[in-house]
Amino acid sequence: MARFATPADLSAHMRRIRKTDTKPELLVRRLVHGMGYRYRLHRRDLPGTPDLVFPRLRKVIFVHGCFWHQHDCPLGRKQPSANPDYWLPKLARNVERDARAQAQLADLGWKVLAIWECQTRDGVGLSSALAAFLRRNADNW
Repeated sequence: MARFATPADLSAHMRRIRKTDTKPELLVRRLVHGMGYRYRLHRRDLPGTPDLVFPRLRKVIFVHGCFWHQHDCPLGRKQPSANPDYWLPKLARNVERDARAQAQLADLGWKVLAIWECQTRDGVGLSSALAAFLRRNADNW
């Protein structure tokens, strides 16, 4: 049986999925702020509109949802059952757009870190990954 009774129910559900201020993103923001780093949010003048931008460090962090950005984990490997002719190409375009944005940022001299939704479940590992990424070359401000 379908999870949603009508297409209108599915549409209402999809409208509630946030683009910014997701739970994984808020968790990463809290951790980074707690480490003493200050950042800018969603700078639209940078390729891909990174979630967190550290201008002085020339570093950016993307917080990706595993399903939406097709991570190689159980959640990311899940395929949509409703309207796959629409969703599968859309998800593939998301992956292509991410790669293109990261390459453009690298060409502009920015260091990029992508945090996956599944990584946010391991608080210690996430903290150490964030600290290592932000600490590297931080002395050269």
